[in-house]
Amino acid sequence: MAFKHFDIFVIGTGTAGKRVAYACVDAGLKVAIADNREYGGTCANRGCDPKKVLVSFTETLNSAQKMQGKGITKLPEFSWEDLMTFKKTFVDAVPAATEKELEKLDIEMYHQSPRFLDENTLSVEGKTITADKIVIATGQKPMELPISGRNYALDSDDFLNLEKLPASMLFIGSGYIGMEFAHVAARLGVKVTIVDIMDRPLSNFDKDMVAYIQKLSEEELGIKFIFNAKVTEIEKLQKNFRVTAKKDEKKISVKAELVFNTAGRVPSIDDLDLEKGKVEFNKKGIVVNEFLQSPSNKKVYACGDVSDSEGLPLTPLSSQEARVVAANILNKNKPEKAYYPPQPTVVFTLPNLASVGLSENAARDKGYDIVVKEKLASKWFLAKHINEKLYAFKTIVDKKTGLILGAHLIGPEASEVINMFVMAICGKLDCQTIKQMIFAYPTWSNEIKGMV
Repeated sequence: MAFKHFDIFVIGTGTAGKRVAYACVDAGLKVAIADNREYGGTCANRGCDPKKVLVSFTETLNSAQKMQGKGITKLPEFSWEDLMTFKKTFVDAVPAATEKELEKLDIEMYHQSPRFLDENTLSVEGKTITADKIVIATGQKPMELPISGRNYALDSDDFLNLEKLPASMLFIGSGYIGMEFAHVAARLGVKVTIVDIMDRPLSNFDKDMVAYIQKLSEEELGIKFIFNAKVTEIEKLQKNFRVTAKKDEKKISVKAELVFNTAGRVPSIDDLDLEKGKVEFNKKGIVVNEFLQSPSNKKVYACGDVSDSEGLPLTPLSSQEARVVAANILNKNKPEKAYYPPQPTVVFTLPNLASVGLSENAARDKGYDIVVKEKLASKWFLAKHINEKLYAFKTIVDKKTGLILGAHLIGPEASEVINMFVMAICGKLDCQTIKQMIFAYPTWSNEIKGMV
């Protein structure tokens, strides 16, 4: 068996892994990287980017529908096949381009998941590798359903690669992935059902904002929700699949042409043999300290979605953690602590649902005396001029200081406006200061002045 040694061995070629590898090579270190899937990671290949291509397409259709009779006389036709071809222009080149860049930097590449043999030794592609530092950046993967027939359920990868749209779909789970894909499918004429064990969708988001998007999903898109239902089995029928669930102590069943597992994601660590490497982990991922270092094996760091840190499983946070890991590997005498500013998160339904900072309950639990400003703002000009009936916000402000503690939005450009709140919170801008600012008008960013 061949033996090799590297200064740094990175596991994972997504946003976090690549950033660490590039920084270490720039510093003159000998680096290797491995991935058991196509190079480039989840976001670029099978996550945020291709998903946004599909969402943007439905935005075009949605805009036309809203303006029908107000200038639009004929709704556009669509081709799912053409859309998939367009989507491929964004993703097909990613793996080869990633490998080409890594090769240019003399980073040695492996196409298999390494396994720990001991604290700094790995086995990969029949070779035994030792490394001074090992960085785990393997991200997350769909959670396997603990039910009979789970192999019949497709996942988000499959949705993004559908050759044609079915007549009906059923999603198990109403988190952000399930809701986003359900909206895409329903807006393209698919009959959609969502089954969830919780009592509402998007349980991590403000319940009042979620209530708006749930109502729209039901009334305008025809999505059927079945809550407080635990799925127990998936059966293959002649044409459809039958999903059985337990609700209120009764057995219910729903048929659909395709079934998708959108019940959540878990750390992608099963193939690593972490126990042999003395790398502590839990259901949230690799246990790390404030320096994103494994307390049980100081030779190991973890960053991105796979780390059990304060960071949300979002691409910008992966970049942030990768920067910290690289800094700590390269500057051992002055370790850098991971820092987590307010983290905005967006559900790309139509309209978007966006959030940053504290919820009402969290703010009160922290002892703040708060002012809550909440409004359905569909009569404001920017919503009216595109005939958008769902535009709402809720802001949580510290009564004592006037500083914004949290913002929860739903609207056509909520994914952009939420960034204005991020800047306001990070910059410690009080409401009065924001109201005195002059923004371009009429723009969505200007709306923040009416929301605080």
